[in-house]
Amino acid sequence: MPGGSWEKIISMTKDGIKSIGMIKRKAKRGKKIALLIDGPNILRKEFGIKLEDIVDVLESIGDIRVAKVILNQYAPQGLIEAVSNQGFEAVVVSGETGVKLAVEAMREIYNPNIDVIAIATRNAEFLPVILKAKEKGKETVVIGVEPGFSVALKHAADYTIVLEPKREGRGSERELNQGFQA
Repeated sequence: MPGGSWEKIISMTKDGIKSIGMIKRKAKRGKKIALLIDGPNILRKEFGIKLEDIVDVLESIGDIRVAKVILNQYAPQGLIEAVSNQGFEAVVVSGETGVKLAVEAMREIYNPNIDVIAIATRNAEFLPVILKAKEKGKETVVIGVEPGFSVALKHAADYTIVLEPKREGRGSERELNQGFQA
């Protein structure tokens, strides 16, 4: 996943030490997170939200083990490539992205290797998914942006992360609610 620090992998030869590559070092192993992003709802030009912003906040909770961005068939090829280059799985659907995101979320809710379900969306249609995740003992994180971030979704999740849209001359800022601090 994006973020973190890197360390050199070295091999010992009879001539001495030789660098053979780089590997990402994870200092801590926290909770295992499944991150699902509603692409058409969050990755909009007018918001200026970057995937790195979401990853940075979640890495303070634990390790992102599943990272998927659900996109519709109208997503530009450049966006699909950018999502893949960030280490996310780009899932392109020809129909409704919400249905695919709900299916993927249910898969992760029943995955015994996942502790936290994180959904980036503004849409209240995912409230039943959040409630089911909590019922099954998973912690829940909802990541969204104003305007239009569902109040019901904010209150149902264990953690709510509100990303501020990028404004002229300023970078993206995060407002953290419900006791979560990065």
